[in-house]
Amino acid sequence: MSCVHGPSPCYSTATLTVTLRKTKPPKPRQRRARVRTIEWTKGRVVMIDQRVLPAREVYRVYSNYREVARAIKEMVIRGAPAIGVAAAMGIALGVRSMKRDELKRDFDRMCRHFAATRPTAINLFWAIERMRRVYRENQTRDIETLRLVLEREARAIHEEDISINRALGAHGQALIPDRSTILTHCNAGALATAGYGTALGVIRAVGEARKHVEVFCTETRPYLQGARLTAWELKKDHIPTTLITDSMVGHMMKSGAIDCVVVGTDRTAANGDVANKIGTYTVAVLAQRHGIPFYVAAPTSSIDLNCARGDKIPIEERDPREVSHIFEHQIAPTGIKIENPAFDVTPHDLVTAIITEHGVARAPYGRSLPRLVRGTPSRATKTTGTTRARAKREPTPRKKATRRAR
Repeated sequence: MSCVHGPSPCYSTATLTVTLRKTKPPKPRQRRARVRTIEWTKGRVVMIDQRVLPAREVYRVYSNYREVARAIKEMVIRGAPAIGVAAAMGIALGVRSMKRDELKRDFDRMCRHFAATRPTAINLFWAIERMRRVYRENQTRDIETLRLVLEREARAIHEEDISINRALGAHGQALIPDRSTILTHCNAGALATAGYGTALGVIRAVGEARKHVEVFCTETRPYLQGARLTAWELKKDHIPTTLITDSMVGHMMKSGAIDCVVVGTDRTAANGDVANKIGTYTVAVLAQRHGIPFYVAAPTSSIDLNCARGDKIPIEERDPREVSHIFEHQIAPTGIKIENPAFDVTPHDLVTAIITEHGVARAPYGRSLPRLVRGTPSRATKTTGTTRARAKREPTPRKKATRRAR
């Protein structure tokens, strides 16, 4: 592994050409994501090291699959969609260095090695299975062709993720009124995906639709993804953002500062229960208490129809040092007992709607989610607007008069 500091060499600067022509109505703004989370470059995998943001922009270069797996485990890259992309690229990277005899013996072992890195993120297993399927379908071809086919599949997963998140954002932005204030928890942005975002993809799409919004992001203890990553992304996109501690959410909602909540998901069960970063359940309970819509941005690759309900989702337990230390500074007594579950599960009855690339799912999720996963939304899920009937059942934002002056 090697690394380079500073902006990615893949960035380019557009040239503006001005010509005189008949004025046309303005098109929706396309905010190009300024973050290159992960890329396949000249037979190597390049990732931005999210552990050192926002103080430094460091790009790690990986040349073998074990390094990529370790990067996933150690959270150089994180976020369910990004983890899936990294695993696919890591598998393609591993195949490049194996001979045919080694492939027959070691391909499944390599896949199991990636599967053991982050057990909660269903996108990881989705991407591994997709690479397995391509391998099975092409394993009798010559080794160079097999390597090329697997590389193309990994790169396709990367490109599809960006397209999927843009489609998801377009559906989600229709739920957000102009001049809203949105709360988001953890980081479900470009850094958590191939480069656009799920929850932050909705927020970016709101801006592209020329709506004006403000964002509150929680710091997200213990790993501080909100403070370090979400705030950094939103600042780059010039979206007005206020950082708060996790324990301030109830106060902000009670004061009328929050209009809606949009979060991501690492795995969504068939009944609509949602596993997301620890603290999400608390936010959902507070949102229900204060009558605030709670939306989940979930690409269909993160929906696990084989998991009936949330209590069947495996919850990753992480290193206690993430709680006892902030970076290298110890903040807790040595020897104290520490719990560090990385995720919690929000029950489906606290979720106002689940936004996917195929449309918006609403309760009962047991019927609406399978249709969306198949890419065939029903009449109930085709529209992203809130009908009058739904508006009566769903929480609505507080009137602006109750909000703090901004």
